[in-house]
Amino acid sequence: MRLPDSVTGSFLVALGAAAAYGGYILPPVPGQPVGPNVFPLVIGCGLALCGLAIVFGIGRSFEEEEELVPFEDGQAAAPPPQGKLYGLRALLPPALLLFYVVAADRLGFIITAAIMVYVTSTALGAKWKLALPLAMLSPFAIHLIFGKLLRVPLPVGLLPTPW
Repeated sequence: MRLPDSVTGSFLVALGAAAAYGGYILPPVPGQPVGPNVFPLVIGCGLALCGLAIVFGIGRSFEEEEELVPFEDGQAAAPPPQGKLYGLRALLPPALLLFYVVAADRLGFIITAAIMVYVTSTALGAKWKLALPLAMLSPFAIHLIFGKLLRVPLPVGLLPTPW
């Protein structure tokens, strides 16, 4: 049984709202601008925004789905996977993690994260017109949140950060 996108998105919104509320009610640490309450609050808000994007179909392609080829006995068969390297997509997350471990100190967080976001989004089927701006903007947003707001040290590498 396949759940509709609205049910899945609504569940993510509720889960994100619960995490954000949990972070909101945690007491801040006196004398620290960022305490243990910020991380669940940020993650919960992000999860709720992603759930809303799923509910409203933002970023989804509404192209016609492939017709299923029926078997001889009348049951519908799933379409075959596309491309010769379809099964290798399961190796993408560990390969990207290994790439990050090896390249982050040399290239820096921003370049490494941009490459990872571009490869992941194109592997998931995004066109380059969407994948390229996403790969350019998301590492800077992550750097601002984690590097500047939460003060997590991120590798600098080739691009010194003047800000």
